[in-house]
Amino acid sequence: MLHGRKRTSALVAILIALITALITVGISFDSPAATAKPDLNTVKKQVEKLDRAAEVASERYNEAKVKLAQTTTTLNALDADLGRQQQVVDTMQKQVAAMVVDQYQGDVLSTTSQVVLSNNPDAFLDNLNAVAAYNSQRGQVMGQFTTQLARLHLRKAAVKDEARRLSSLKKQMASEKSDIATKAAKARAVLNGLEADARSKVLGGAYDGPLPNVPASGRAAAAVAYAMAQVGKAYVYGAAGPSAFDCSGLTMRAWGAAGVALPHSSNAQQGSGARVSESQLEPGDLVFYYSPVSHVGMYIGNGLIVNAENPSMGVRVTGLHSMPYSGAVRPG
Repeated sequence: MLHGRKRTSALVAILIALITALITVGISFDSPAATAKPDLNTVKKQVEKLDRAAEVASERYNEAKVKLAQTTTTLNALDADLGRQQQVVDTMQKQVAAMVVDQYQGDVLSTTSQVVLSNNPDAFLDNLNAVAAYNSQRGQVMGQFTTQLARLHLRKAAVKDEARRLSSLKKQMASEKSDIATKAAKARAVLNGLEADARSKVLGGAYDGPLPNVPASGRAAAAVAYAMAQVGKAYVYGAAGPSAFDCSGLTMRAWGAAGVALPHSSNAQQGSGARVSESQLEPGDLVFYYSPVSHVGMYIGNGLIVNAENPSMGVRVTGLHSMPYSGAVRPG
């Protein structure tokens, strides 16, 4: 019995020695993920990637919304045209029906009988000419009716195609909106997992000098003044002011303040004016980023832009080449 207690004591001593050794060399029994500090550069890239993915989805949503409005207008016009064409066909259909009834029950039968039974050559010719003229008129009416009916069918097909396009756009918008929410939530979760100082480092990099006094004239001056007045406001997907903006919402409202209408889509805004080279940039010009284009800002001179960057940054001033530059246009 004494021998057994000695052996147990020896085993306990060995276990204590092993645990002491593990602690001495720094091996923890806790999960490494629980105590390891995140690599801020990796986190920054992860947040940027998620923000970019959400913005791409947001700009696709904006573009689909622009197309939805255009398609709705087109569909309304087609519906109105279809209604007018239906009235034309309905009117002609009544005329054709009356002619058919006349042919088989009335005037034409009696005229045909007179042609056949007449013994007077002059009367025979008169009656024959009347039948021929009637048949010619009937042929013209039937030809016109066939043409109008074909036009009606074309308009019905056009309405059907446009309605199908409208339905597809609505489904696309629902999908993009869901994608925006998912990506944005992931980015916020990553940032919320950081301590305040680490989060500040991840979100750093903005232009921190004084806001420049931008030399611009004409409509561009009004557009720049509006955009600069929004610096510090929030970025919200799909927003176009007054308290929050997304990238194309900011440029749309800024140039709207100058009397120039732009679509709420960075991709669509590429067609809003004359293209300019980087060396020709002037304050107020729209500058586009990524390929395909999914972000837009406004040039303010001295190699700087003002833009609604992303939910982490909001509306701010940053460098012209802070993102992959793809081109510029001059609205107005």
